[in-house]
Amino acid sequence: MKRACHRRSLAACGLAMLGFSFAANAQSGTDASPPLQVEWNARLRHEQVDDDAFHRDAQADTLRLRLGLRANFGSGWSGFIEGAGVASANDHYNSGANGQAQYPGITDPHGTELNQAWLAWQGSDFGAKVGRQEIVLDNQRWVGNVAWRQFEQTFDAVALQWKPAADWTLRYDWLDRVNRVAGPDALNPLARKRLLNTHLFNAAWVHGNQQVSGYAYLHKDKDVAAASTATYGARWVGKPSPEGGFGWALEGARQYDYANNPQNVSHSYWLLEPAWTRWGVTGKLAWEHLGGDGHTAMQTPLATLHAFNGWDDQFTVTPVNGLEDYYLSLNGQLGKQGWASKLGWVVAYHDYHADKGSTRYGDEWNASLSFPLVPGLTGLVKVASYRADHYAHDDTKVWLQLEWQGKQRL
Repeated sequence: MKRACHRRSLAACGLAMLGFSFAANAQSGTDASPPLQVEWNARLRHEQVDDDAFHRDAQADTLRLRLGLRANFGSGWSGFIEGAGVASANDHYNSGANGQAQYPGITDPHGTELNQAWLAWQGSDFGAKVGRQEIVLDNQRWVGNVAWRQFEQTFDAVALQWKPAADWTLRYDWLDRVNRVAGPDALNPLARKRLLNTHLFNAAWVHGNQQVSGYAYLHKDKDVAAASTATYGARWVGKPSPEGGFGWALEGARQYDYANNPQNVSHSYWLLEPAWTRWGVTGKLAWEHLGGDGHTAMQTPLATLHAFNGWDDQFTVTPVNGLEDYYLSLNGQLGKQGWASKLGWVVAYHDYHADKGSTRYGDEWNASLSFPLVPGLTGLVKVASYRADHYAHDDTKVWLQLEWQGKQRL
């Protein structure tokens, strides 16, 4: 009875989101820089996991609410404070905080946290931000905010940005702490947060439809010494024209042990991702390599990991023998005009192999459909299915989601 009531409550929240989004549509903000602005995001999600390693399937019905206040003080100064809370209708999943280890993991625990709190100054060429904040670099392969999970990843950091010319951007970020997606109540303290002394350097040059980035990420994890690495690399991206055509993403990096890391780490990263856009559909046939030697492997602990190597999240930690990901993806809209032009779809296939040795890990299918309901309110249906060969177990995940966001000047 209690479970049914909880589910009815979350269903009612979904209907309320739909109704409130109509009412707030006319108030969703028109001024780019009002003195005070309230910002909100509500996300209702059902996630189901069928993992052959467990006798029971996991089901999580969660509602995430975020509420923030943005202030523009003038003369380039601004500030932002935002809280986040997650409610769960049941405990039929292992959130990392509820002790339900008999179920597969879904890292969306209930609880509350201070998501962001920062003060910033922005001039014509130079900007600085201090406090708890989101940090997103390039495509988030190395550093991102993991927006997919209900609690996102944020950093207690100092971020500096300088534009010496119109087509150049230089960034430096110093990270003191990472606040992880497992939330503040995770049973494992290292899953809640990590104390860092990390220096991120990124230089980007943009010209037309091309961007070239070079980076050095010197990551010291004070809590887990084996996670401390220095990564040096470069990335070159070319986007097709609006009419379509050829695009690409090429990237190479080298990762070494750094600071307090007691291990010997020396691994390569490669990405070859050609793309072709035609009739509104973009296809990619790609290869991603994360090196491994049987003892250690290339790792990306600060990345938005869900966006890479399949949505089933089998490879959020790279196996010690490394990873070769050969993948094909297609994405586009269901039509060219009207509502159909706003329906976004993605289909992808991944074939996973070890870098060291000839082991085939498995393969995976992904598919999603996103659709607007009213301004500010979107829906999502998403599925991932991993078929194991010599790594992990067969696993299927399904997501149903409603998300409403907006802003209102005060």
